[in-house]
Formats: sequence, C-alpha cells, structure tokens
Amino acid sequence: MDPKKVAELKAFVQLCKGDPSVLHLPEMGFFRSWLETLGATIPEPANNDSSSCKEECPCSGPPPTKSAPEPAPPSESEESEIEIDNEGVIEPDTDAPQEMGDYENLEVTEEMMDQANEKKMEAIGALGEGELQKALDLFTEAIKLNPRSAILYAKRASVYIRMQKPNAAVRDCDRAIQINPDSAQPYKWRGKAHRLLGHWEEAVKDLATACKLDYDEDASAMLKEVQPKANKIIEHRRKYERKREEREIRERQERVKKAREEHERAQREEEARQAAGGAHGGFPGFPGGAGGFPGGMPGLGDLLNDPEVLMAMKDPEVMAAFQDVAQNPANIAKYQNNPKIMSLITKLSTKFGGQAP
Repeated sequence: MDPKKVAELKAFVQLCKGDPSVLHLPEMGFFRSWLETLGATIPEPANNDSSSCKEECPCSGPPPTKSAPEPAPPSESEESEIEIDNEGVIEPDTDAPQEMGDYENLEVTEEMMDQANEKKMEAIGALGEGELQKALDLFTEAIKLNPRSAILYAKRASVYIRMQKPNAAVRDCDRAIQINPDSAQPYKWRGKAHRLLGHWEEAVKDLATACKLDYDEDASAMLKEVQPKANKIIEHRRKYERKREEREIRERQERVKKAREEHERAQREEEARQAAGGAHGGFPGFPGGAGGFPGGMPGLGDLLNDPEVLMAMKDPEVMAAFQDVAQNPANIAKYQNNPKIMSLITKLSTKFGGQAP
C-alpha cells in the first residue's frame, strides 16, 4: 500500500468523524450510498445548509490567515517637506526672448567685428555709470553685428542679472556656452541666475565649473553660499529614495506573502480533493449485508478504524473482487482459493456477526 494514500484516507476518516455533515455533500453521494448498503447509519444533516460547500466548508481546509494591515506607505509629499532658506530668491522673469542675432547664417566681416567691439566698450562704460538699459541696448546691437561672440552674450547676461531677469540671463549663457563651452564667464553668470531662481543644485554645478575653468573670487564666494543648500536637497532626495525603495520592498514582500498563502491554500484544497478521491477509489460500492455478510454493519466507526480493513480496501485486486461480488454474490466462489480476498471476507464476516462463506 502506498503510505501517502493511506495517510490521505486516514485524514478523510478523521474529517468525517469531526464533521459527519461532509457525507451529505453532493459529490459524496456515492460514498454515502455505499455506507448505507452496508447498514451504516448516516447522521442527519444539520439545519444550516451543509449540502453546498461554502467558504467555511472543512473540505476546503482552514481559511487563509489574514495578515495584519501594513502601515500606510510614506506620502509622496515627503519630498517637499525639506526646508531651505530662500532668502534672495526672486520670481522668474517672463519677458519675451531677447535678440540673439543670426548665429548660423550671418556672414560676419572684420568691419562688423570692429563695430561690435566698439558697441561692447560703450556698453561697459554705460554699465559702469549704472545705466543698465543703455548698456543692455548696446550689447544687443553688438550681438546683432557679431552673433558668434560668446563674450557678448555673457556680458549681456551680466546686465540681466543686475536687472533681476535671471531667465533672460540663462538664455544668453546657454548661447554663449553653445559657442564656446570652455569660457568661464557664461557658467559664472548662469550660476548666479540659478541662484536667483532658487535652483541650488544647478547653481553649484555652474559656479564650480566656472571656478574650474578660471578661478573667480566672486563665483567662489557664491559657490560657498549655495553649496550647503544643494547638499541639503541631495541628502533629502537620497532619504526619499531610500524610503521609496523600502516601500517597494515591503510591497514586493507582501505580494510574495499573499502568493505563498494562495499557493498553500490551493495545496490544502488539492489535498482535500485527493483525500476525497482516495475515498472514492477505496470504497467502490460493495453491498455489505448480502453475499456473505449477514447482520449488516453495526457502525461506521468499527470499519473505518480497522487498519487492516482500510489497507485491504486500497488494494485494487481486492476492490475488483468486491465489485464482482457486489454485482453477483454467487461470484464469491471464484475467489475461494485467493487467500488475500478470502482472509478479508472472513474477517469482515466474523467482525460483523456473519459466518465465513
């Protein structure tokens, strides 16, 4: 006998003992009928409708354990909880983009470059006098004459910084860097523009680049001012990323846990089905009380608690003989010389008060 099948049969017997209403399930009709032919008394079903397998039905195994609710995940707003001193930060300017000159198509002559240089010198003079708008206009005229000069855009960006127009300064510095990425001046002024806008990390990057290309005390001083704020943002972002990763790990672990519980529940249900199937294969409608078993069966427990009987009923040869005799009790004569079958028949007949055939 297969020990696993015997164990399943024992589990099914224990299930029936603990809750006889299982015998009234529709799928157990074959087994119930066979027991009744043996003379067994099947308890009446309880008032609650146990004829249909509900969620709490024992054959489905114990319900899956409900997990304690997980703590609420960190709010996405945590990233905005950081507090930084924004003193000196201004509202961004919304002026229309300034004149950039025909950078790609204009053919710049030496005469035009000389004129542009003259305009630049005039603009620097106006800037020294504090005439910001005049200086801005002169730099713009110089750019129109020579739109390929990176320094002209950087100079005009410096005017925009003084006029508190950081976005305009950023556009000029972007063009200057496009023309000459090795010039320190546009990085310096773009870094200052980012500082006015409160873009601390961008400001650190540009000011550090400016000092690397050409050390400047003014840029270095501002770099020291904005660096701690940028570091605070970076550290906060790392903390937020760690929390996000921890939340994802918790969610992944919860999914794995739920999947495992579902798998275990499905396993329990499958084992219950196999146990019921084993019972079906082990008790195929043998008609006790007839064909050599007079007196009927005094109780289901006597049969189900006898290991020798249970193991014999798992033997295909024995059960085939039982089925043969069930169809025609006279066929028992065919098995008179089979000690395995006759031993069980004699035992059953003696056990339940009959005479051996």
